[in-house]
Amino acid sequence: MLYDLEQLRRDITDKLIDTVLVVIPDLQGRPVGKRVVGTHFIEHLIDEGIEACDYLIAVDVDMNPLEGFKFTNWETGYGDMKLKCDTSTPRIIPWLESTALIICDCYDSNDQLIQVAPRSILKAQVEKARDLGFNIKTGTELEFFMFNENYSTARDKNYRDLNARSKGIEDYQIFQTSLEEKIIRQIRNDMLLASIPIEFSKGEAGNGQHEINITYDTAMTCADNHMIFKNGVREIAALNDKSVTFMAKYSTSEVGSSCHIHSSAWDIKTNKSLMSDPQNEAELSEIGKYWIAGQLACAKDFSILYAPFVNSYKRYVPGSWAPTAIAWGKDNRTCGFRLVGKGRSMRIENRIPGADANPYIALSATIAAGLYGVENRIELSEVLEGNGYVSQNVERIPSNLSDAIDMFKKSEIAERVFGNSIKDHFLNLAVQELNSFNSSVTDWELNRNFERI
Repeated sequence: MLYDLEQLRRDITDKLIDTVLVVIPDLQGRPVGKRVVGTHFIEHLIDEGIEACDYLIAVDVDMNPLEGFKFTNWETGYGDMKLKCDTSTPRIIPWLESTALIICDCYDSNDQLIQVAPRSILKAQVEKARDLGFNIKTGTELEFFMFNENYSTARDKNYRDLNARSKGIEDYQIFQTSLEEKIIRQIRNDMLLASIPIEFSKGEAGNGQHEINITYDTAMTCADNHMIFKNGVREIAALNDKSVTFMAKYSTSEVGSSCHIHSSAWDIKTNKSLMSDPQNEAELSEIGKYWIAGQLACAKDFSILYAPFVNSYKRYVPGSWAPTAIAWGKDNRTCGFRLVGKGRSMRIENRIPGADANPYIALSATIAAGLYGVENRIELSEVLEGNGYVSQNVERIPSNLSDAIDMFKKSEIAERVFGNSIKDHFLNLAVQELNSFNSSVTDWELNRNFERI
């Protein structure tokens, strides 16, 4: 369903919409902002924007202000920033009564785009690609687990021993997913009404695990759709007295949840894909080879941008469908990067990000890596044949956040493609995440040591 600013004006005037969610993505990729009365939105916000505290892009997942950010801190007083509406982004939110949503960009007091805001980072990479003659198209595949408990009950149980909506592996299973179809169908249909083009849903490899795919699109549209979709799935589950999780690894006994990122470079003038060889659409072009080579060259350095939490690294288990090898293969799911399709549909699938990734940051890293490969004409390694989990002589994804932080901190590539301010911002975010974990006492420690030490 297409929706635009003029339709939103009419719907507010006709009293079909009375509330507009005015949002930005935070550092975790979640929509944060304000609920604005429809008439006030029409009269003031479209042209003037709205203020919000700049701590919104300097907090952790618990909304705690973090030490160590140069952009904003207690010394600067956590002032306001201006949220300016991107007038191409309005949409209906059908699962919330009489509600629409619009996405904003963040500006400082000098009316300059705030560089460290997630949407600004992606915008910069998209513009760099355009300057080089490329239009980057992407798709994200999100997996999640659904439970019978609502969020309140799950919290009371400390998120332990939750009842999955189905029992047993339901990968591609029709009967098992039929047990959850009432909610999954609502998600598919409501997303279509929210201008998010859904293609299909399917069961995944865990108990109560699902994947719902959104149509391939330009990078910014992809990220915006991803943010609204992910938040919407949580809200729709809650409205049905259920809960879902997008944790990368919510249980040691279950597979993880991924966010596979598909990407390809297109000619901005002709709108033709540049990934396949014009003489043989099943083979890579020179641009395609450079694009993939860049992904491989940057994968370790960019790990914290794909896997930003301590929990993210629990997903990388051999034989679990989550990759460990920084290698590429042709339709090979044991590799970190899988080449799929041919001709216009040829693309590389990055299997490293989990469902906990911030789409704006993960897509920024994807584009930056691809452009790095193209600009430096990096030679593509040999295709990996066989099982990437056991193959020798391939590099591996960092096994923990601490190692990933060290790689990002030392990365000359990250500094070169993102600049110091953005690199420092996300390095500090990861460091504070690790510090928070290291200062906590886990259930594992209590169960192992309380009586025995």
